[in-house]
Amino acid sequence: MPILEHGQAPIAYTLEGPPDAPVVVLSNSLGTTLSMWDAQAAALARDYRVLRYDTRGHGASRLCADTCADTCADACTLDALGGDVLRLLDALEIERAHFCGISMGGLTGLWLGVHAGQRLRSLVVANSAACIGSSAAWNERAAQVEANGMDAVANGAAGRWFTPAFSGRAPAVVQALVEDLRHCPPAGYAACCRALAGADLRGSIGAIAAPTLLIGGRHDPVTTVADLEFMRARIPGARAAVLEASHLSNIEAQDAFTGELRAFLR
Repeated sequence: MPILEHGQAPIAYTLEGPPDAPVVVLSNSLGTTLSMWDAQAAALARDYRVLRYDTRGHGASRLCADTCADTCADACTLDALGGDVLRLLDALEIERAHFCGISMGGLTGLWLGVHAGQRLRSLVVANSAACIGSSAAWNERAAQVEANGMDAVANGAAGRWFTPAFSGRAPAVVQALVEDLRHCPPAGYAACCRALAGADLRGSIGAIAAPTLLIGGRHDPVTTVADLEFMRARIPGARAAVLEASHLSNIEAQDAFTGELRAFLR
């Protein structure tokens, strides 16, 4: 897997699809890797250049370069996560791209829409919010994984990510994602928790001018349909789709999610 070494955090990525096609960037959620997009990447790569990356501190992406090891955890902010995407686009000489992010990746997309809208052809924000949860809860979770590792977070993930019905009919899929979370580097996970603790774009998303699709899960306990409606009321012209799924709707409602994404990108 190629790794972008330039900048504060080395970022691992994949780029597939026709070289001259429009680029679609796919951004993963907290505690997952770019593999969470396998189904969407396979469907899109026939017609688009698909750029996936591991968010810093996740998968094959490191939290920081060796030269900034003493300060890298504090440097993981929403600005930094959005800046990682811009670094990738610049390094790959991609002037503009479609962007689709889920949960933390969706919040990264909102940041791009606010601060670097000229780089976006369109924006898809899935199972996310302009402010996810509370600062206190994220800081508490960061401290928990730093002290005790990932087991407690992983043990409760299935109930946050999927409906009981999906967990019952696709236990292998759920278990694989939970085990990936269990092996997520605690330092990277904690740093991104703290980035989420400080992330609040509720007063800024009205500036987003890129064509925007908001996707929610009807049964999502993390980023709710109310969060989606908050964003739709403030982002000019935003469209919305609510799927029969919980938090990782691109996996639980794979076909419906991919269909909404492809229809919007046209």
